[in-house]
Amino acid sequence: MSAARRTDRPTSPARPARLALIAGTAVLGVTLTACSGGAAASGHDGKDRSAGPSEAAQTRISVNLRGTAAAAGGPVTVTAAAGKLRTVTVSADDGDALTGRLSPDGRTWTSDRPAAPGTAYRVEAKGAGGGSDSAGFTTAAADKVNKLTLAPGKNTTVGIAQPLSIVFDHPVKNKAAVEKALKVSTSNNTEGSWGWLQDYSGRDRVDWRPKEYWKSGTRITLDADLNGVDSGSSGGWFVRDYATTFTVGSSQVIKVDLDRHRLALKRDGRTVMDVPVSGGTPGGDKRSWRGTAVLMAKEGTINMNSETVGLGDAYDKMVDFSMRLTWSGMYAHAAPWNAAYFGVANHSSGCVGMSDANAAALYRQARVGDPFEITGADAKGTVAEGNGYGAWNVSWADWQTRSALG
Repeated sequence: MSAARRTDRPTSPARPARLALIAGTAVLGVTLTACSGGAAASGHDGKDRSAGPSEAAQTRISVNLRGTAAAAGGPVTVTAAAGKLRTVTVSADDGDALTGRLSPDGRTWTSDRPAAPGTAYRVEAKGAGGGSDSAGFTTAAADKVNKLTLAPGKNTTVGIAQPLSIVFDHPVKNKAAVEKALKVSTSNNTEGSWGWLQDYSGRDRVDWRPKEYWKSGTRITLDADLNGVDSGSSGGWFVRDYATTFTVGSSQVIKVDLDRHRLALKRDGRTVMDVPVSGGTPGGDKRSWRGTAVLMAKEGTINMNSETVGLGDAYDKMVDFSMRLTWSGMYAHAAPWNAAYFGVANHSSGCVGMSDANAAALYRQARVGDPFEITGADAKGTVAEGNGYGAWNVSWADWQTRSALG
């Protein structure tokens, strides 16, 4: 549409408009009418528009992304052909906007976040002299999309050992770029670090754990600003952001002594339960794991089948008050069939068994995220980082080296 003509335009001959090129990038958009209401020097139709000396300076911009199949994954850069930019707005078709910053000389604006795939963007710029210009582009759609699973769940209350854990659907090669987009904030500035590992499922995973157990009452927020981040080769693009918030409950630690065949629940340093148990049978594959395992889920009454954990046909039964400690199948649960061994000997297939009454009491008081600190001479090893939440079995110094950001 042509700009409106003024009735009092100058009588001097019209001046031809000039097309601006910046660093080899074609100018997008055209000069629009100034805020004063005066006519622009050039319109969309390319016709001559003479301007009087009182009109605001013209603003013309170039954008590094153009067309309907622009490359995603990089920042949007807006540059003024001449003069300085005052404000730039880059909005997406879904209503979201990209924030950004002006360069010190005021000529270039760069978005803080990358352009997301399969998204239409509109650029609106205003110059320091009052003129304005606009442009638009659409990024190419993602050929593959990566998704993730977050733990713990949103608005949950967890135990003091619960890490922030993210499991990815597809491999993550660009670990540094992904980790940079993961922002953790806590209500008390808790020190912590991300660490990359392989989940028990074989998928890529990254956990954020504090240096020490969380303090009771801490509130944790994760903002995963991943929209527009490329996972790397064979991983695909992230096409949305993720967020979760959770709170740490009372300080509880469950201590399991396999040598003494006892389990104690300590709350805020005070023992509130101390009961006899029976752990995994010594000398073979039925031994229990040692180290710190984190209560992953309270699963209630479930079917346990020894064939699913590689122990042949040793058992196939319904088990009450089941509390999962590892992905490999170690639980704490009721085991009335093993009553003769509680407090006396380890005689289970790897789990920590106890009476119905004691299992019910522990199940009622334990919270997902509570640490089970398991000690004993005859165990089949230490709980691995990816076999549940075993990050507490890695020293803090070693854990920090697992961050992709150094």
